[in-house]
Amino acid sequence: MEKTNLTGRIVTPGDADYEQARTNNTLNNPKFPKIIVFCQKKRDVLNALNWVKENNMPFRVRSGRHNYENYSLVDGGLVIDVSEMNTVSVDCKNMTAKIQAGADLGKVYNILWENGTTIPAGTESSVGLVGLTLGGGIGMLSRLYGLTCDNLLEIEIVVSNGHGKAKLIKANKNKNSDLFWVCCGGGGGNFGIVTSLKFKVHPISTVSIFSIIWEWEDFEAAFDAWQNWAINTDIKLTSEIELKSREVNQIIAQGEFVGPVTKLKELLRPLTETGSPIKVMVREVPYIEAVHFFDEPSGNVPAYKKRSGSFLNKTFPKRAILIMKSFLENTPNGKSSIWHQSLGGAVRRIRPDETAYYYRDAIIAQEYLANWSTPDEERKNNQWVEDLRNALLRYTTGDYVNWPDRFIRNWPTAYYGGNLNRLRVVKREYDPFNLFKFPQSIPPFISWF
Repeated sequence: MEKTNLTGRIVTPGDADYEQARTNNTLNNPKFPKIIVFCQKKRDVLNALNWVKENNMPFRVRSGRHNYENYSLVDGGLVIDVSEMNTVSVDCKNMTAKIQAGADLGKVYNILWENGTTIPAGTESSVGLVGLTLGGGIGMLSRLYGLTCDNLLEIEIVVSNGHGKAKLIKANKNKNSDLFWVCCGGGGGNFGIVTSLKFKVHPISTVSIFSIIWEWEDFEAAFDAWQNWAINTDIKLTSEIELKSREVNQIIAQGEFVGPVTKLKELLRPLTETGSPIKVMVREVPYIEAVHFFDEPSGNVPAYKKRSGSFLNKTFPKRAILIMKSFLENTPNGKSSIWHQSLGGAVRRIRPDETAYYYRDAIIAQEYLANWSTPDEERKNNQWVEDLRNALLRYTTGDYVNWPDRFIRNWPTAYYGGNLNRLRVVKREYDPFNLFKFPQSIPPFISWF
């Protein structure tokens, strides 16, 4: 059999741009790949996968470089990077968009906006759309339009094909439907290498946004008011609240309403009348300005960070709120926080087994964030996150697969809940030799005869 050659833009350790090419958004656990292939077209992806099969070399798949545990890198192996395949084309007649797998959210939002459309997706512009989608995809339009994966119509994906050559196939609700199912919440890098995604898009023009800031003394009242309000308000309104450390002394609620500012001001009364907000901003803006408002440009700067998370199926009692308060009074540094986003609405209209994304009944997604400056601070920050997650376990469930955490012991169930077995069965069908593997990849289902 003829040997495969690697094609695309190839970077190796001796190259001047190797350091930039190998660095991910997260600086913890640095990895040093032997080869990084920046694919320019589908053939490059097929060649790269065939090459690693022939050479028995470990590999990982990468797009946006935002995997919190650096699972998209591998020491001494090959990285198949699709970030340079990033074309976005919009079909306004059929209200669909075809987006290559390397496109980041910033590019996607801008091109869709130029066509008067959008998809519900995340808030950080440097995040890769494909990784976000494969894990589910939550953001400021979730309650109105669902998760990012709920708006996915079709994918093109390169699969291993057992002993044979890798092949490019399409998956949608009618063709390879089980593979399409797993790609709606089953996480990235588990089943194949997605090369493009087709979405239904939504018309958008202006939206109303808000930001309310309280100080520490309103911690309990502000969070309790937000959690009871956010999940019951108009489904055109999706919101978030970030509880900063006592040192920073801020509780910040923000959100986006697809409707007029007069209506949003009315909807916000339960929040604006709670405690003593030090700042209230409510305004109507072109949608793309809202995208910029919620963006975190610093998210693209490589940094030391730890993330983990969970879901809430019911609102927190006072004791759970006080646990969060206690942890934020005792952070390793002032850069730790706890972030929440409201769910429900369109997210909840889909059954937990209809897509691989299991946590349909959750009312809130909760993320634990720690950041630090030097490698020797890593242990205490990791410990703070783990202790916090454990302290809240009796009030929470699971974890969002796009916030991977290597310290979660029962991670398969935490990420996939009751959908785990079906994911493992599909894994056996499309990747029977477990070629796509990393420390928290889905293991194939093994039958004993």
